[in-house]
Amino acid sequence: MSVKTKLSFMISFIVFVLLVLNVILNEYSTRVNLQADTESNMLHMSKQIAQNVTQYAIGYRLLEEVLEDKLLTASIAAANKLGPDLDKITTEQLQRLAIKVGVTDISLMVKENGEYRVVRSSDYREMEDTLMYRWGQRSKMLKQTSKTRKQVRGHLIEFWTNPVEWTGEESSFVDKWAFYDDKQKSYVISCFIRDYNTINYGQIAGPTSYISQMLANNPVILEITGFNSNLLGKEPIVDLPPAVTADDMFERPLAFGSYNYEESKQDMKDIGRAKEGEVVFRQAKLHDRDVMKSFVPIQEPSGMVVGIVLDKEPMMAVIEEQRINLIMISIILLVIVVFCIYWLSDLLIRPIRSILWKVNEVSFGRFDNSIEVNRKDELGQLAQRVNAMSKNLGVYMNKLKLAFEENRSMKEYLESFINQTTDAIHVVDLDGRITQVNRAFEQLFEYSADEALGNMLSLVPDHLIAEEQQTMEWLNSGKLLPARETIRVTKSGEWISVSVTTSPIRDKNGAIRAIASITRDMTSRNKMEELLRRSEKLTTVGQLAAGVAHEIRNPLTTLRGFLQLQLETSKFNSRHVDIMLSELDRINLIVGEFLILAKPQATRFEEKDVRFIFGDVISLLDSQAHLCDIVFETDFSTDSCLISCEENQLKQVFINVIKNAIEAMPQGGVIQVEIKRGRSGHVLVSITDEGIGIPEDIIPKLGDPFFTGKDTGTGLGIMVSQRIIQSHYGTMDIVSKVNVGTKVTISLPLLMEGHGDL
Repeated sequence: MSVKTKLSFMISFIVFVLLVLNVILNEYSTRVNLQADTESNMLHMSKQIAQNVTQYAIGYRLLEEVLEDKLLTASIAAANKLGPDLDKITTEQLQRLAIKVGVTDISLMVKENGEYRVVRSSDYREMEDTLMYRWGQRSKMLKQTSKTRKQVRGHLIEFWTNPVEWTGEESSFVDKWAFYDDKQKSYVISCFIRDYNTINYGQIAGPTSYISQMLANNPVILEITGFNSNLLGKEPIVDLPPAVTADDMFERPLAFGSYNYEESKQDMKDIGRAKEGEVVFRQAKLHDRDVMKSFVPIQEPSGMVVGIVLDKEPMMAVIEEQRINLIMISIILLVIVVFCIYWLSDLLIRPIRSILWKVNEVSFGRFDNSIEVNRKDELGQLAQRVNAMSKNLGVYMNKLKLAFEENRSMKEYLESFINQTTDAIHVVDLDGRITQVNRAFEQLFEYSADEALGNMLSLVPDHLIAEEQQTMEWLNSGKLLPARETIRVTKSGEWISVSVTTSPIRDKNGAIRAIASITRDMTSRNKMEELLRRSEKLTTVGQLAAGVAHEIRNPLTTLRGFLQLQLETSKFNSRHVDIMLSELDRINLIVGEFLILAKPQATRFEEKDVRFIFGDVISLLDSQAHLCDIVFETDFSTDSCLISCEENQLKQVFINVIKNAIEAMPQGGVIQVEIKRGRSGHVLVSITDEGIGIPEDIIPKLGDPFFTGKDTGTGLGIMVSQRIIQSHYGTMDIVSKVNVGTKVTISLPLLMEGHGDL
């Protein structure tokens, strides 16, 4: 799919989504507005009905009062005109009297067997059997209607009337009876009024006519119902005859209208909410219709609620029609937009095609051709940048080719160097798997490259695994490790002496990614060093033998001369014998010191304090020092100076050094002895004399066999002392000036806390 098609599709899709959203939002807005208008109309109609009901209640009460006063006045006037004798009263007299007092008819009723019946009337029809049902109702009403007792001209009467009844077409006539009993006559006067002139009774004939007219003018209104919320639950809402009077309407749950769209439980809840003053709107589905119900409270009379049921189908039809219109308009707009977008996409993509052509040229390594730029917008600037990039890529490509050739040559050189070197090189990752080896590794450890790569080889003996782990920890901590001599194991299980140099391989962030090891076979070198050590020993033995032979030859020559002299003279000379015995003692001393030097001595190191050892030596030589007029000055540290040593050997060293100091001061003097702890974990023993001193050119030769500056020395004492100090891992330093004195400093390692005897 091309970019133009994708761009057209994407923009068209966005427009499509916007149009769909427009349809949805428009429909939602229309639905909300129509519902709001509908609710407003229902509220307006409910208020109109409420106003009509209120006017009806007020007019009905006014009419009741007017007619009741008129009937009371007429009844009193008739009672005054009629005598007590019922037989003397005629129909004509009643007719004239009715016209005079302003009523339609006057009838006289008597009570027989608990029932009232008409015995005289201004309307002859009341005496006929066809109207007996009417008087039966009047008799029943006469018994049930509550009587009003009034004072008229000083005596008590009873007067009661029935509620107003509406008769005639469209309830245009008003019928009302009155019953009057002054307790002075044997009959009851009943006055009747049918009036349709003085008052427009149609205006107060109740909400029925208004509701009928409203239903006729608004087909969407399915029903209008009035509820007396105060009477709900006390008697049935439906199955009651229609209200005839206002009292009927205000004294029954269903005041007016029909209740065909019934939802008893929910309607009772909504009526209860409306009773509290809330206007309730609700949607429902009744009788296969989608309807909207409203319940609006009426302020007067109190507790009255007007319910309206409205058909939603017309409203939904309007919404459906508007939806269809919007969809058709959206489809037409979408088609137009698609064509326009496709054309605009083609116009925008043209310069991109040129850029794409140039990119393809660059991808094939052709950097010479350039894009012709005729635009100054962003695409024109992009084309210029692509041209510049193409030129730069051409330059960089040539440099990369040269660098590639150099890298290839360097790689071949390094690979040749690594593979041709005699040292075994291998690289392991952090998990211990070998990732690279050279040929020397294969030859030294007898593993082929295929066997080594990707595997963990056991090159370290078991007893050195802990040491190797310590080495890895040091590398991870950033320490640089020197080459170390150790043992490695070959594939065949042979142990070889090697020198290993281990180095970390880090990435650009400094994190360790691998470990490189260079292993050198030390077998040949170790054999050569062993031969050198043996040769050196033989040379030393030869030197010692030559020295011993030379030293022994001198006293032997003296012995031979004295023996030959005594043999020739045949005389015994005791002086010669003393000289010969002295020479024999010298030979014995030389041989004894030689044996001490050559014969291994069994030693056992113990934990001792240097201060106490030196104290014993001073106690031993103190008497000899007094004889030579020599004084010891000591300065011992108060800190502990424990070392691991062989006590007798150290005493021999200290005796040799102090005897040399005594012999160096024939005129006497002071020998200073200082013992203190050094900074590097050593104890320092300094012996300083005030003797004749030692020339500087002789000091380096001290310790050589049979080299001595004394007339009676053998030169083996310093050599034996140096050997003892070396066996204790210490050092001996001699500093001297002629005619000033000599200072011998012996350094011995302190015994660390927690260590026992060695």
